[in-house]
Amino acid sequence: MKHAAPITSDQLKDWNQRHASRPALDIVQLAARWFAPELALASSFGAEDLVLMHLALQLDVRPEIFVLDTGRLPPETYDLIERWRIRYDLSLRFYYPDPAALEPFVTRHGPNAFYESAARRKECCHIRKVEPLQRALAGKKAWLTGLRREQSPVRSTVALFALDEAERLKISPLISWSRQDVWAYIKAHNLPYNPLHDRGYASIGCAPCTRAIEPHEEERAGRWWWEDQSHKECGLHSPAKREDQHAPASL
Repeated sequence: MKHAAPITSDQLKDWNQRHASRPALDIVQLAARWFAPELALASSFGAEDLVLMHLALQLDVRPEIFVLDTGRLPPETYDLIERWRIRYDLSLRFYYPDPAALEPFVTRHGPNAFYESAARRKECCHIRKVEPLQRALAGKKAWLTGLRREQSPVRSTVALFALDEAERLKISPLISWSRQDVWAYIKAHNLPYNPLHDRGYASIGCAPCTRAIEPHEEERAGRWWWEDQSHKECGLHSPAKREDQHAPASL
């Protein structure tokens, strides 16, 4: 990796303005050039992540691709992971919930405690997703995500370049893509995808926390549908607590 200098809020603003119209592949290449091998790609094997992985496979130096296996993923997701592993000879790292945290939680509250309240659901998400993410990103300088502004009101202000809660650079090359853009890419490249999408599932997470949506609903309406629709996130994409971070000064 080349020389790194502190990132300021002004630099982030400048990068977001200068690179806003660049193709997603250019952004992925730029990230790999500056940060690999300290670059990671978080994949849930949702539609957006399929696009990102396919873009990454075109690089000479690729990011590390990892999966957060919560233990509650739909069978269709595991089947899709295996199809990608075989077709693309894909190397993946898997991260699982810490049994020391998960077992007492389930023993105390039951296997479906997330239905009880938003607070209980967020506790479950922290154990099954947030803490494993922290381990997955340990030692990384930056990571790629499939966030898109169109996905929900909460994500409507997502930036191309941002700092995560750990002050690590988070890069979202597909922020300006529409749902139609994503599916046009998947179809054009004949990418294997989750058959749940054909059954009305726009966003797929843990099986008990995901349902199909109606045509008039926003894409993430099927996630934790029993909660307030305006603040539904699992904690994976919390913003930075301060402005400074280290990264290439001339990104």
